[in-house]
Amino acid sequence: MTLTTAEADKILADNFAPWVQELGLSVTGTGERHAVLRLPWSDRLAREGGALSGQALMAAADTASVIAVSAARGGFGPMTTVQQSTSFQRAILGRDVLVHARVTKLGRRIAFLDITLTAEGEEEPAAHATTVYALA
Repeated sequence: MTLTTAEADKILADNFAPWVQELGLSVTGTGERHAVLRLPWSDRLAREGGALSGQALMAAADTASVIAVSAARGGFGPMTTVQQSTSFQRAILGRDVLVHARVTKLGRRIAFLDITLTAEGEEEPAAHATTVYALA
């Protein structure tokens, strides 16, 4: 049983710190082992030079991972980030970001994910991340 986007948005509202909620993330899709979130463009998230900050992208990847694991498990449960690695490939200027998180392995106590972050309207990713989560 996969989560609906409304259920996933409720997970965002109920389980994340206020500063993460201020990113304005919304769930645009869920599936058996994945989730897609939208990070809306905001000048508040831009760094010097006008590009979206890496910190915002990393937070979006981490958050999308929680939603993807929740989708794969059929609901939210306690979990914590064990590892995250992010590679930045190109700047994002003035565009929303689509964050695609896919569970590559789901065990009873650990999950592995692959995340691509792509500026809306682009085909090539702007960043790529992997995460590992410990599950309770």
